[in-house]
Amino acid sequence: MERGDLSHQEWARLAPHLPKSVGRGGRWKSHRRVINGIPFRQRTGVPWRDLPARFGKWKTVHDRHRRWSADGTWERILRAIQADADAEGRIEWSMVSVDSTSCRAHQHSAGARTTAPRIAGRRGRPAQHRSDEALGRARGGLTCKIQLAGEGEGGRRLLAFVITPGQWGDAPQLIPVLNPIRVPRPGGGHPRTRPHHLSGDKAYSSRRNRRYLRLRQIEHTIPERKDQRANRRRRGSTGGRPTGFGKTLYKRRNEVERTINALKGFRAVATRFDKRAYIFHGTVTVAAIRLWLRS
Repeated sequence: MERGDLSHQEWARLAPHLPKSVGRGGRWKSHRRVINGIPFRQRTGVPWRDLPARFGKWKTVHDRHRRWSADGTWERILRAIQADADAEGRIEWSMVSVDSTSCRAHQHSAGARTTAPRIAGRRGRPAQHRSDEALGRARGGLTCKIQLAGEGEGGRRLLAFVITPGQWGDAPQLIPVLNPIRVPRPGGGHPRTRPHHLSGDKAYSSRRNRRYLRLRQIEHTIPERKDQRANRRRRGSTGGRPTGFGKTLYKRRNEVERTINALKGFRAVATRFDKRAYIFHGTVTVAAIRLWLRS
């Protein structure tokens, strides 16, 4: 076992959720060696062609990551690992924090073909495909943005995330970030989708977001922006009541900041090298899986 490879304990948690080899041909031969190459590339950010020979052929590693990103295999593995953690009581549902982080796009990530990609051997398109490839121009140049919901108690683990262009705002993405939270229950029943409390900065302050959280019965701590506060006071009694805000609970928002720092420890996440949005979504998912596999 080399530096950065999955430990025996991490592999024991991951192996039961990997796809099984079916039929002839030995499609998933050398599972552990190939899968160790994928987090190695995400952690170091090296080009796929420069992978060390101990992981086998670089194209085998690259193609497996691309296919599993296209057909949703990485997402199913992430939900299965989250379900195991929830069954062991390792998910803190009392507080979930939302935030966003910008990722500078490398010049190699631009220039994708305008035709929509297709899944090898299937007729459909990747579930996470975007026509804009989640790339946009912001102050920092060509960037993309990761909107995420982080688990509480400083666990530094992602519950759900969305990839958007870099110039998109945060407030319209609160609902798309919370909707993918679906942690299955091993004993059966509806998956866990609703935290008890939500924390976010003033970028997520809007009447639409607060109405959505009230309908789902999710308590929230989101500071009100100055212009929204002035507009509410100017309207008088028709402007509604002041929003509640707990300073003590808001201090726990640093938990999502630590989650972002842990996520950007993977260089292929901090700097985007993937042309296609669905492949970069798989790259972030692999990084999230690695964070969940840690003790």
